[in-house]
Amino acid sequence: MKKATVCRLCSACCSVEADIRNGRLAAVRRKSSLPSEQQLLCPKLQAAADITYSPKRLTTPLIRDRRRGQLAFREATWDEALDTIADRMQQVKHDHGAQSVAWLRGMAADWGAPWDYASRLMHAFGSPNAIGNGSVCHVAREMAHTFTYGAMTIPQARESQCIMVWGKNDQNTCPPAFEAIMQARQQGARLIVIDPVRTPLAKMADIWLQIKSGHDGLLAMAMIQTIIEERLYDQDFVDQWCTGFDDLRRTAQAFAPEKVAADLWLEPAMIRKTARLYATTSPACIVDGNGLDMQLHVFDTTRAVCMLRALTGNLDRPGGDLIPQPVPARNIQLAERLTSDTPSVAHGYPLFSSFHPNWGLHAQSALIDAILEERPYPIHMLIVQSGNPAVTMTDAQRVRKALQKLDFLVAIDLFATQTTRLADIVLPAAGCFEKTQLNRAALRNNLVVLQDQVIDGIADSWPDWKITFELGRRLGLTDEFPWRTVEQAIDYQLEPTGITVEQLRANPQGVRTGTATFEKFRKQGLPTPSGKVEFSSCRLAEHGFPPVPFGEGFGGNPLSFADRDKEYPFIGISGERSNRYTHSQFHQIPSLRQQEPEGLIDIHPDDAARLGIADGNMLQVSSPNGSIRMKARISEVVHVGSILIAWGWGEVDLELSLNNLTDDACRNPITATPSNRCFMCKVEKLPQ
Repeated sequence: MKKATVCRLCSACCSVEADIRNGRLAAVRRKSSLPSEQQLLCPKLQAAADITYSPKRLTTPLIRDRRRGQLAFREATWDEALDTIADRMQQVKHDHGAQSVAWLRGMAADWGAPWDYASRLMHAFGSPNAIGNGSVCHVAREMAHTFTYGAMTIPQARESQCIMVWGKNDQNTCPPAFEAIMQARQQGARLIVIDPVRTPLAKMADIWLQIKSGHDGLLAMAMIQTIIEERLYDQDFVDQWCTGFDDLRRTAQAFAPEKVAADLWLEPAMIRKTARLYATTSPACIVDGNGLDMQLHVFDTTRAVCMLRALTGNLDRPGGDLIPQPVPARNIQLAERLTSDTPSVAHGYPLFSSFHPNWGLHAQSALIDAILEERPYPIHMLIVQSGNPAVTMTDAQRVRKALQKLDFLVAIDLFATQTTRLADIVLPAAGCFEKTQLNRAALRNNLVVLQDQVIDGIADSWPDWKITFELGRRLGLTDEFPWRTVEQAIDYQLEPTGITVEQLRANPQGVRTGTATFEKFRKQGLPTPSGKVEFSSCRLAEHGFPPVPFGEGFGGNPLSFADRDKEYPFIGISGERSNRYTHSQFHQIPSLRQQEPEGLIDIHPDDAARLGIADGNMLQVSSPNGSIRMKARISEVVHVGSILIAWGWGEVDLELSLNNLTDDACRNPITATPSNRCFMCKVEKLPQ
């Protein structure tokens, strides 16, 4: 039997067809418009059955037995586990206030309705502290898009004549998007790739700019300066639909390619050539990605990249960058229940916490501050859903110290992790093929697609929605969680659209809430305070921030530990997400480990020769915060003076945890983003 659904083994949200035999998942195939021989295969999807039926899956609730000094876990029923969690939440609320309970959300089990459910529970309970990971993944970039032209754009790569990929490698992270780029290339589109690493996509590019890691904002401003100076911008669009152009022009004068190229490891002529190709090829789009997310300057850098779209008139046009039409779903988070007299732990980042009606709080580093430093108050209890902060959060040793300080820690996951090992209660979650839900991608634009359950849950695992609903009812929130099925909850959330789960199941390709249109601003303006693209933001100025990107200069070297570069002379770059794993997930699946058995450090041949390093030598990489050990791979994918460190292997062994090296002390003042994608470090060859 074939069943349509959406895969959530990573964040790509691929539409797939599941092959079900005798009630079991046999195989999963991604839907594609390309002939089979041209389709990009996903190793995780090929291993979907191995992941689903792995003997290492968590299959029953676990409670740590602290009686008589015992620290081992014992199996428990769902009733006992949820009753215990609810009792501890009520006790903490009684002793310290509801705000002392926090909920930390990762990405594994999806964004969308599950985030809404967790936020609803915490807000109804009285705590403002439902925290996501958006300060280092997507949401900080989305805020920059929103402050520039009102929403995060969607590149229309398939119809584009020039595609600029900035800090992203969709060959590994989003097969449908990669296929769209390849289709455009077959139709003659030009390809520009901006990445400090020579990815396979970079090898295919007409222009590859091997930028110095963390310095993307300098490049964006240099391109803006070139486009304005050479009058390559769309003057009609700028005159009619943009505000603050003169301020942007004045600021950009300080970033001429001849002034900044050396700091970028680039030639001025290549910067100008890239700007000209992008500005004079129409239509053009920009695919910006997670490579920009984990930088200290993520907000201003992304704003500058957004302004390139507007300067060239490629905003909300076919083949350019679409401004989406959000689904008018009901906001079910109940944030209005919160009182203003109790700030969240993220109170120091008010613009980031309020720029969107339902993104909520994402300054995740502030949660660790609250636990360790008890500011603005202590956090005593934490529920971690679909995340592994002991490995994936910046300065992981500090994070593990915080997790160990908590009075009570609950972890919800498919597998045991470095985080579940620190928990008091572990709840087994259902996988993506075992549950029905709405994804964030399905709510972002006007096409609503259902992630539909295709098999029964494994053993005694529960879907996220059921865990949250049942916990809510045990907290006395029966009015807030009246739904007995996820279908009832989805129908309630989609009620303003007139779409039901029944309709979505009858139309697995999705149901539109309206007609997709371009250049909507001509009738309704842009969703910004001025109704225009804001090169200069009054909102930022009112809060004491430069209204134009880098209006007060670039601010020196943005890499962590830059002031100690003589002792730590290499730039360490966090490796891209492998297409076999999703961050720290799935390393325990044998079929995937056979394909990629270990993490490696890529080092340039010139650096390797200078240090006497050969392929396979064991290296120690150190920063002021810690060290890791990994094998070397001699490779020209990195620039001299940089190393690329495999990401996510801290789940296998904490000595492989890249976040032992990263620093959380210096953060973006608007989005709380630290420089955990790039940092200064030293490399030593260990005795063989």
